[in-house]
Amino acid sequence: MTLKQRYLRVTNLLFVILMAVQFLPDRIVDESKTAYILWFASGIELIVLTVSALLKNPHKLSLFLDIIGFIFVTLILWTLATTKLNLLKESLFPPPGRVLYQLIADMDKILVNTLSSLGIIIQGYLIAAATSIPMGLFIGWSARFGTAAAYISKFLSAIPPIVYIPYGIALLPTFQSVSVFVIFLAAFWPIFAGTMSGVLHVDKKVIDSAKVLHVNRFTMLFSVILPAALPQIFIGCNQGLTVSFVLLTSAEMIGASDGLGYYVKNYSDFGDYTRAIAGIFVIGMVVVAISFLFNKLQQYLLRWQR
Repeated sequence: MTLKQRYLRVTNLLFVILMAVQFLPDRIVDESKTAYILWFASGIELIVLTVSALLKNPHKLSLFLDIIGFIFVTLILWTLATTKLNLLKESLFPPPGRVLYQLIADMDKILVNTLSSLGIIIQGYLIAAATSIPMGLFIGWSARFGTAAAYISKFLSAIPPIVYIPYGIALLPTFQSVSVFVIFLAAFWPIFAGTMSGVLHVDKKVIDSAKVLHVNRFTMLFSVILPAALPQIFIGCNQGLTVSFVLLTSAEMIGASDGLGYYVKNYSDFGDYTRAIAGIFVIGMVVVAISFLFNKLQQYLLRWQR
């Protein structure tokens, strides 16, 4: 790629526009913390220039620049609508600089609540995966129980796991254990359904070849069926992961004393929407980061498909 293709992109122009917008006069009463936007945008642009210099794949570079461009456009519109034109109610929609300032100021609280949420997600999700995948393999492989289990799982998975929270509070000792239970239910059914679907759609030629070699049942399930069913299993795992985060945040808003959902709910109850928006952004970043790592794991385990 030429220097023009690397460094003279729309994303770089959007950075210049974002920086210029910050020097327009403010129309809000409280301090907008413009300096934090300037530093944040400059840091992102430095990353953009570094990636543009090092990344050789033009398609990956274009994708990366498009994502950064979207961030710049969002910050431009957000700044104009709040700090510069005062089109939105300041108490509900604080300027971006103030939100960035609050993210830095509350970093210790946010870190503690993030670790709390991640601990619950990891516990519930791993328990769900460790139980649903073997069950899906055994039941899906059974000609007698496979079809019946599919209908039963559709019925049970249609019930929102959050409705079990009152029973969990009554039966389990702590709200953290209730949250783990809810995450377990949220992740179990999508992974179970994905595993069963994967088993049912394994190529019959693969199974027949294994039978010719007289493999035992255990080897058939975990060395033949499981690898062949992995694409469908990962679809279920992705669905379970997404639903888990949604339900965890909802559960933490109901009765938790920590966690990202609690952080957002607690400060929004007091009308502190700067912290509430900061918490929402952290939730989004955590979900994107975990989804990215999960997709990398999926690509590694399914590398044989290439």
